[in-house]
Amino acid sequence: MTADPTVTLRFTRAILQAAEQRGIALPAGLEGRCPADGRTPLALQDELWEAFCAAARDPLIGLKLGLDLQVGHLDLVGMLLMSCETQGEALDLLLEYHPIVGEGGDFHLEHRGGDSLLIYEPRYSVRRRERVEAVMACVLNLTRWITGNHFQARAVELTETPPADTDRYEALLGTPVRFGRPANALVFDPELMAIPLIQANADLRDHLKTLADQALDALTPSGAAGQVRALLRESPHRGKEQVAEALGIGGRHLVRRLQEEGTSFKLLRATVLQQIAEEQLAHGETVARVAERLGFSDESAFAKAFKRWAGVTPARYRDTT
Repeated sequence: MTADPTVTLRFTRAILQAAEQRGIALPAGLEGRCPADGRTPLALQDELWEAFCAAARDPLIGLKLGLDLQVGHLDLVGMLLMSCETQGEALDLLLEYHPIVGEGGDFHLEHRGGDSLLIYEPRYSVRRRERVEAVMACVLNLTRWITGNHFQARAVELTETPPADTDRYEALLGTPVRFGRPANALVFDPELMAIPLIQANADLRDHLKTLADQALDALTPSGAAGQVRALLRESPHRGKEQVAEALGIGGRHLVRRLQEEGTSFKLLRATVLQQIAEEQLAHGETVARVAERLGFSDESAFAKAFKRWAGVTPARYRDTT
């Protein structure tokens, strides 16, 4: 995620349109502060959500807004997902390109027993409940629409405590809703990943992916290699996916950016670990402590890696520096 996270202007307009359609009066001047082009700062989006929910006085306003969202409100990501060939491909691209819609949260896919879970982790705190519900309702509705209503979720899981009107949740979403769960997730049968999409268009998808890559690059500060090195020096045990998540992009997008800069995550990580190891060994740190800090399973594994990097054992390196 960028230092000053933002949300696509189209999603901001969706909230403003919902307020107008429902006769919800927002504070004077708030709409005027929303940019006419570009992207909306997440801090301003927080204010908009607070004002919208407070004026609505409807505990289900988040769900209702999410169900009202259209493909166009998700910027080019909505059109990209719609043009994919299968539901599985659409989910893969959602995992990679969702920051274009908003940098306030992350998606990832997990498997639990016989279930697949599309998990959403918000980063914001203002009106968290309503906003998470809007996201989950939007994703559920969109998956149904792009599959011609062939996608049927097993459940929507929410971390929030059960409200008094759980039946209304299930009536609106048309699927079981489970509260007090470990994560906010759309739970579904893994076989649904193979569902063909009703508006699949490979040529359009490829064109939109090119535009999405450009949009995602615009959100990511230049110099991916430098950012990766900085993150690894801060936390050497981080893997590729963790580093990508810290940058607010998908793992595949990180690989592509590093390739464009003529390097790879594996090479950068090895270089950073070697630098840290040499620095600490030169200051008299024990081999065991260095191995632990760098995340190696044991001293022997670290010693083998270090000899591969430097040509000598870590103990010999320490004793000769």
